[in-house]
This record gives sequence, C-alpha cells and structure tokens, in this order.
Amino acid sequence: MRYGKTDVLNGVNFSARRGEVVALLGPNGAGKTTTIEILEGFRMRSAGAVSVLGTDPAHGGEAWRARTGIVLQSWRDHAKWQVRELLIHLGRYYAPYSTASVTRPWDTDELLETVGLTAHARKRVRQLSGGQRRRLDVAIGIVGRPELLFLDEPTAGFDPEARRDFHDVVHRLTDTEQTTVLLTTHDLDEAERLADRILILTSGTVIADGSADELARTMSGQSEVRWSRDGQRFVHAADDATAFVRELFRQYGDSIEDLEVRRATLEDTYMALVRQAEHAAPPRLTVVAA
Repeated sequence: MRYGKTDVLNGVNFSARRGEVVALLGPNGAGKTTTIEILEGFRMRSAGAVSVLGTDPAHGGEAWRARTGIVLQSWRDHAKWQVRELLIHLGRYYAPYSTASVTRPWDTDELLETVGLTAHARKRVRQLSGGQRRRLDVAIGIVGRPELLFLDEPTAGFDPEARRDFHDVVHRLTDTEQTTVLLTTHDLDEAERLADRILILTSGTVIADGSADELARTMSGQSEVRWSRDGQRFVHAADDATAFVRELFRQYGDSIEDLEVRRATLEDTYMALVRQAEHAAPPRLTVVAA
C-alpha cells in the first residue's frame, strides 16, 4: 500500500482460520489501521491481492458485508434511541442475509444478555455510562452474527470485570459460533489472553507471526531465576531453568527462599522485536502456527 511515494505496507502476508483470534500489534504508524481498513473494504489498496471470506473486499457487496462485523473505538450516534430498540432496528438490516447455517440477526434479548446490558435495555443511549456505551458498541458489531469480526481497541474504557466479561463473549463467539476475530490493541495482556496468533507489524511489515508462547520461546530461550538466601537477593539468567533450580536446591537446600522463575513475557518480546526492526537489524524471528 502506497501513499504518494511512501510505502505504508510492504509485503504484508497472513491468513486467519475459521474460529481463530488473531491480534495485530504494532507501534503507532506501523500500518495497523491501513491494514484493517483494506480488509474491511473501506480503503482501496494500491497493489497486492486480498481475499476476505472468499471475496475481494474492494468489490464486496451487501451480502458480503452482512457476514462481517466491526467494533470501532467509539461511535456516538443514535443518542436518543433506547438500547433495545436500536439493536432491533439495526438487526433488521441483516435479516435478508440469513442462510441455512446462520440465522440473522442475533436474538435481541440473548444479545443483550451476552454483552451485559439486559438491565439497561430501556435506557436511552445518551444515558449509558462509558463502560455501558462500550458494551453497546460491541453489541452493534455482532448483532448480525458475523463470521468475521474486526475489533479495534474493544475494551477501551472497560473496568476489570467488564473486560473479563468481554473476553468471555469473544471466547463464546469463537467456540460456539466459529467466528474469526481480528483484533487490534495496545493492551498486550489482552492480546495474550485472547489471541491464538499474534502478528507484530512495524514500518508496514509483519516482523513476527505466532502464538504468544511461541514468540516468547523463540525470541529468548533464557529464563530469569530469582531467589533469596541468607537475607540476600540473587538473580540469574538460565538457559535451562529446571536444571539450574535443581542444582540450586542441591547446593543450598532449604536455605533457598522466595524462588521465582520468569520467562520472557509478550511485552518483553514485543519491545525487543520492535526495537530490533527500528534499528534495521536482520530479522531473527519467523514463526508460523501450524
């Protein structure tokens, strides 16, 4: 993808399977938004080939769009509508696109319960709190029972309980509805909890592709071992943490206290890969999930 003489995306190549959650991570300006907008059919690409649900998004019609759902970072329309009537109204647009395998739209009462808005069904949208408004954004995105769901910073504004509830909704969509989810977020903990695969995008190029565990293990084989003995605190980097800890106890036995073994986190891996890419180092990591 090129703007003028600048390549915003270069050689971005990935696929997502049915029922899979794929998280797209990257610093600001990495090309995440452009990638998503191309896949959603809202931006024309300058080159390359794209297929979403078997269709080129640039030429996707209404029947194709009915199979996708989008949860934006924010949406402030329809302030005077009641929550339930808004979902019923929007759901009617999807009814003509029901199939033998997928009945559209989602039942309104079931949808309200799924996103935790049953008690607020009669409220007007303008009366909702920030967290409740975000839940409504999610409901609007999935009212048509999408086969592919785009989530852009979906839990921004959620408290911890609402965040957990939303994660349960995503797992339900993927497990029972076999919905494919493409997630963009700056919350690395959320990506690690939700995603089957993580793509790291920087400077318009995918520099890593794999599960959080695969990325962490491949980026660094070392673990950090911390322990206390005789009032002193120790830290050691070990290639084989199990063997090191076994030897530690063999030498010092019960005098070892506060033992902690820490492997590289997704945040460690992400920061290392982004720094490496920004300094134009040769790629060290290529992981493709089976």
